[in-house]
Amino acid sequence: MAICLGIGETGRVDSMPAKVLVSGSSGLIGSALLPALKASGDEVVCLGRGQSGNGRIGWDPARPLASESVSGFDAVIHLAGESVASRWTESKKKAIRDSRALGTRHLAEGLARAASPPRVLISASAIGFYGDRDDEILREDSASGGSGFLPEVCRQWEAAADPAVQAGIRTAFLRTGIVLSAEGGALKQLLLPFRMGLGGKIGTGRQWMSWIDLHDEIGAIRHILTNESLRGPINSVSPQPVTNAQFTKTLASVLSRPAIFPMPAFAARSVFGQMGDEILLASQRVEPAKLTASGYIFQKPDLRKALEDILKK
Repeated sequence: MAICLGIGETGRVDSMPAKVLVSGSSGLIGSALLPALKASGDEVVCLGRGQSGNGRIGWDPARPLASESVSGFDAVIHLAGESVASRWTESKKKAIRDSRALGTRHLAEGLARAASPPRVLISASAIGFYGDRDDEILREDSASGGSGFLPEVCRQWEAAADPAVQAGIRTAFLRTGIVLSAEGGALKQLLLPFRMGLGGKIGTGRQWMSWIDLHDEIGAIRHILTNESLRGPINSVSPQPVTNAQFTKTLASVLSRPAIFPMPAFAARSVFGQMGDEILLASQRVEPAKLTASGYIFQKPDLRKALEDILKK
């Protein structure tokens, strides 16, 4: 039986155990989120491919979702989506788009029809929404950037949750930056060449990298769950973004290695194609305005300290 979230006088949700549905539970963020929720006493059910049973609801994101299967949850955290970390062929781009837009649409429709819908839906998004913006400071009210693949996907991704919004479910779009963890994501891929002394800036190195430590990503999600004022787009990034040159120099320094082997822009485009342009070379200087204004205190806002804590383990 779900223990309902109660709303206190401050607008925050009282800290009581809740029944939480999580998709994408095997990914970098999901695999860290589950133990954090369980440690708080929450009952967690996973939504994903495979058979139902043993704390799991089977789901094919390409198909509609039965409303009764997602009824009775206090909160839903939707993290599922095809990885973008590879060269984008046309079939890969379709998988990225469909896993986000179509999967989110089916989930939102199921939740909207549920006899007992959740109080809150946190649906993953990304700072790719903003596109390549040079030195512009980007907040949640900044417009989406142009006609690139990632801005287009992020717009469709967020719009797909509209059935939940229209049903009155408090819906937050978690626009996440580069998540730092030695267990996966961009940092794990960078560690081998940098440890070998073969790392360096990408392109000019002037492009901004908006990052977040995995602990703060989990902290932000839990903060949104318990703060009724937070809805719509929410930037999940450190308040201290850095340029690519600063990031690579800091990483090399923490590893006690040089950073003298840059990857020219043409090489990034040659190896990674469109993904290189839109992820490795694009500049997004993003500010976590809503998280900061709502009182979230970042555990690891400083890049050097975050990298030291990650890499000393």
